This record gives sequence, C-alpha cells and structure tokens, in this order.
Amino acid sequence: MDAILDPFKKTGSAPDIKTARPSREEAEAAVRTLIAWTGDDPAREGLLDTPKRVVKAYEEFYRGYDENAQEALARTFEDVGGYDDIVVVRNIPFYSHCEHHMVPFTGKAHIAYYPIEGVVGLSKLARVTDVFARRMQTQEHLTAQIADAIDEALQPRGVAVFLEAEHMCMSLRGVQKHGVSTITTQFKGVFRDDPNEQIRFLALVRGESA
Repeated sequence: MDAILDPFKKTGSAPDIKTARPSREEAEAAVRTLIAWTGDDPAREGLLDTPKRVVKAYEEFYRGYDENAQEALARTFEDVGGYDDIVVVRNIPFYSHCEHHMVPFTGKAHIAYYPIEGVVGLSKLARVTDVFARRMQTQEHLTAQIADAIDEALQPRGVAVFLEAEHMCMSLRGVQKHGVSTITTQFKGVFRDDPNEQIRFLALVRGESA
C-alpha cells in the first residue's frame, strides 16, 4: 500500500488523497490477517465472510472521506422575514472513530450561528456533522472542522459548536473508565468576541431561557 491521506486539510472537502487507495481485495486480505493475528482461524465457517462484512461496514463508517461539507451547505434560504437572531440545533447524535485506536466515540453535537443574509436547512447542520464524523478523528479536530465549514460556507456573524462524547478507547481499554464524557467547544465571530454570547449559547444548549 502506498496511499496516505491528509486528514488536516482545512476545507469542507475530503482530505487530499496523495496516492490511490488499496483495492477491496487488498482490504479484505488485511482483515483476514488481523483475524489470524488475534489467534483465530479466518477460514472457519463463522469468519469466512467476515472480511467482506468488515470492508462493507468500513465503507459506511468512513463514508465522510467521499463527501463534501460545502456541498451540503451550498443551498441557503433568504426569505426568512428579516430574521437575524441566533439559530440553534441541539442534540445532533453522531458517532466517529478515534484515529489513535480506530474504536468508536459517540455523542451529541450542539450547533449555533447568527445568519447575515440567509439560513441553511436545519438538517444540513446534522449532515455537516456526519461528513466530518464519518472519518478517523479526534474530538478536538472534529469540533474545529464543523465550525470552520459552517463559517466558510455561510459567513455568518458567529458560529458556536459544542460536542460531548464518550470515547470507547477510554471505556473499553486502557483505564477502562465507563461513563466519562469529553466536552469540546469552538467559537467564531461574535461568539468568540463576546462572552455573553457564549453564555447565551450554553444556556440554550441546556434548555434554559436566554
């Protein structure tokens, strides 16, 4: 395999592919190697089709590499009756995979922005979250990518992103601490410049009046 990806490209598109991906057959062979490495027999009946299933599952887990966040945010709506106050979408479920151990982390995203000339469909904010979550990630990088993509596409007065997640690399291995959550935030524009806007956003995330 002579292919590597650049996961830190700061655009809404998938990371640069510097050389070609391995073939499906090569990916399935790699799974068989891992099965044998664990001490099991990849030729036994219950594992015969496992390499195909794993590769198919990986296509879903990591489909974000083939998707573009800017395309998801391309269509906006300007006929909003002059609305220019905060837009908040809470409790967007997501799952991703830790780039250090390739095990899942799951949680919820809360996203807000202040529109200038128009708004984007609410489902598109969930879509953008998935585009970046369906890649190998760190939570910190995922948070920044979501905020950067929204800021680049909509050019709003401000963007706020709040992610809370549980990491299986911490609960299933290593220190094995279950129920521990990690919180990351990213603020741009008025949210970065005005602490009161951050307080308002966090209050809305918690379901309090702002």
